[in-house]
Amino acid sequence: MDALSLSRIQFAVTAGFHFIFVPLTLGLSVIVAWMESRYARTGDELYLRMTRFWGKLFLINFALGVVTGITLEFQIGMNWAEYSKYVGDIFGVPLAIEATLAFFLESTFIGLWIFGWDKVSKKVHAAAIAIVAAASNLSALWILLANGWMQRPVGYVLRNGRAEMTDFFAVATNIYGWVKFSHTLFAGDVVAAFFVMGVAAYHIIKKNDLEFFKRSFRMAAGFGVLASFLVFLTGDFQASVVAKFQPTKLAAMESVWVTRTNAPYYLLSWPDPSHERNLVEALGIPNGLSLLSYQHADAPVKGLRDYPKELRPPVIPTFVSFKLMAGLGAVFAALAVLAWVLARSESLESHPLFLWAMVLAIPLPYIASEFGWVVAELGRQPWIVYGLLKTSDAVSQAVSAGQVARSLAGFTLLYGFLACVDAYLLFKNAKKGPAPRLQGA
Repeated sequence: MDALSLSRIQFAVTAGFHFIFVPLTLGLSVIVAWMESRYARTGDELYLRMTRFWGKLFLINFALGVVTGITLEFQIGMNWAEYSKYVGDIFGVPLAIEATLAFFLESTFIGLWIFGWDKVSKKVHAAAIAIVAAASNLSALWILLANGWMQRPVGYVLRNGRAEMTDFFAVATNIYGWVKFSHTLFAGDVVAAFFVMGVAAYHIIKKNDLEFFKRSFRMAAGFGVLASFLVFLTGDFQASVVAKFQPTKLAAMESVWVTRTNAPYYLLSWPDPSHERNLVEALGIPNGLSLLSYQHADAPVKGLRDYPKELRPPVIPTFVSFKLMAGLGAVFAALAVLAWVLARSESLESHPLFLWAMVLAIPLPYIASEFGWVVAELGRQPWIVYGLLKTSDAVSQAVSAGQVARSLAGFTLLYGFLACVDAYLLFKNAKKGPAPRLQGA
């Protein structure tokens, strides 16, 4: 393989692995802050035990997420130097704001939260984790605004062979970045809700600390219902944004080959890229794709045949990833609603099969989130900055294939080790359950 292919694989490995931790950090920080706010208001020590237990799992995930995220910025400078030179004036600004504002707040107040037990008031301590949750999501905002600029470049001018920022406000208010942020944010909430429900379901099956885990399950179920609905809503809005600014991505997501008005939405289809057609098209909803994409039944949807082959994204990976992500989203909504109904009826213990299903469902939102990033990034190809800079022109010229291969092997081994550490620590502490009594609280 050449340096370009290996650099793409390396970034996919490191970014994909890092993103395992991001959604749970975003969502679980909010759930833990909610639990501690209930304790601060009511004084109910069950909420305090919940805060300590779920907060410990949050900290394990947070620590490994920070470690795995550091390498991404180094890779941009080392493997993608041409990209850095071309758009660094723009891309670096939101990342700098994220590091100096959001991450600073996050790291400062998480220290206060970890070491502030019994040293500050209940309300101050609860405020600390609330600030951590807000800062974590603020951090995601600036990173996704940077990514949103890559998806839809705005507020720049080409000068001296590079892109230079002319309008920071346009970059900061880029609709693509904000829609991407909202969808990612609520997807993280779904990950966290199913993580809490799955762990709680295991302990309910085992009859461990039933009051503790039934209340945790009930809170997560309500959180999951809301998050699942918002994921659907923001996903629908994002489809409209993709249709407007990245029509090739939309065409690959839905395997549309021929431009047509009143485009139907096929519930069952399968692309055949070699012949530029679909092998299967069944269960079509009349005008469905035109309505979903442009909110007009007679709106034209452009097909892939209208674009040169070299400007089309890989169709099958983009199509399959999108369909699996969307299908899993529907499953999450159904499971969350059923979980909320059963939790409200106080009949969880009498549904062991459903509880085991919730345990087994823990990894599914992670998988859906990863598929979402495959759609976002692979569907943008061949562009690293859509319509402006191709991925093939962004790779470092001074890095050899051998150097990238060696670093790829090293990162894969390191991240494999960290994955085992994370799985072990989360599994061990989740299975152990909360402390039977408060210790120094």
